Amino acid sequence: MKCIQLALFLLVTGCVSQKPLPLVPGDASAPSQITPAESMAIAHRMATHPWRPFATNILHGEDKAGILVNSPDISHEPRQPRRGWWIPGEVNTGVPYKWGGFDDTASFDVAIAKGLAGGDVSSPAKRRADNAAVSTQAAGVDCSGFVSRCLKLPTVHDTTQLPAVCNELPSARELRPGDLLNIPRRHVILCAGWSNTERTWIYYYETGGSPDYWKPGLKQAPLDALLALGYQPLRYRGMARPGESAKEILTRAVKATAAVVPNPTVGEP
Repeated sequence: MKCIQLALFLLVTGCVSQKPLPLVPGDASAPSQITPAESMAIAHRMATHPWRPFATNILHGEDKAGILVNSPDISHEPRQPRRGWWIPGEVNTGVPYKWGGFDDTASFDVAIAKGLAGGDVSSPAKRRADNAAVSTQAAGVDCSGFVSRCLKLPTVHDTTQLPAVCNELPSARELRPGDLLNIPRRHVILCAGWSNTERTWIYYYETGGSPDYWKPGLKQAPLDALLALGYQPLRYRGMARPGESAKEILTRAVKATAAVVPNPTVGEP
């Protein structure tokens, strides 16, 4: 009896360390299985991927199929808020935005080596044309392509298809790394954790939103401002559930790179 009492005392006082609870697998019927840590690692890799483009990867005009392409290189609308960013001949970081794109880092590198355009920005005309405006002569990812990669989905799921493989959360305050904030037919972002203990600001990854519109990046913004835009909190059915003692997934160094977006707007699809 004394041994049991001592063990309980040590456990309550914290003298005995508890191991983190194991991950609970996601729904076996989901298209893929992934952990929150894996999802964050993919997002970080896509946002920091180094690549060296050249002039052959710039396209501002029609591709071979007659589809208008505008790569987000430094020459694209330099005086506009949504200007291009990558520089030919230099090492750039981040897989660029491409309307309808679903590349991972490996397929993107192959496409760039073949001379395909490094990304293709969206426009009102592309949004009206939808899939008919997707060019096979450009490489990169759009918002749903990026999120689909971060969930290890075998095929791209757009913002209208993602809810079918997710469960809607009863409250956005339940968001965890790897969860989604989605607006069908508009935009989707990937939750990366809470920015403060009050759970009023979140970290998130996205591509197609401010301040760097045409590349994926880690950002932080007030949750209520995002919800006011119409975002729905979703959890992918194949996402493993972390144990109650799970540690923070983002490191302090990664958090330090997050862009502050106090007044978020809905980005590009």
